[in-house]
Amino acid sequence: MSNDLQWLLLRGNNSFIVKRVPEGPIFSREPGNLRNLHSFKYSGLANSKVIDISDASGSIKIRSRKTKASPQAVSPAYSASTLRARSGGRRALGAASAHSKRGYRPDLRTAALARVSALIAGQREPKPTPPRKARGKKAKAATAAASTA
Repeated sequence: MSNDLQWLLLRGNNSFIVKRVPEGPIFSREPGNLRNLHSFKYSGLANSKVIDISDASGSIKIRSRKTKASPQAVSPAYSASTLRARSGGRRALGAASAHSKRGYRPDLRTAALARVSALIAGQREPKPTPPRKARGKKAKAATAAASTA
């Protein structure tokens, strides 16, 4: 079945569509959709070449559908590579960029880089918040107590 025919069948109803606002954009939760937009370009179901970037317990997992895989094959049709969190952000960005640039789906390169950088930012530990400075009466009382001691 061609990709266009699959999209015509799937675009109206599938279980991954998310419609929140009647006039707003339509989102999709399908695996392989890098921007989470319900469109043919980003669809992970209707395209034969799909790049899926996801978080896998502290590491980044890049999966792509093999070009010569059978349409009936589900699990063996994907090749996966896992990048550890300690390997660094630049390595993860380079791997995603090289994978999409290699002639597989060069139009999804920016979307893949955005997804990887968002996952890296989410995996980072947040900076500790500095203690709040006392202002007003509390600050005056603290300075007065420090000067008398």
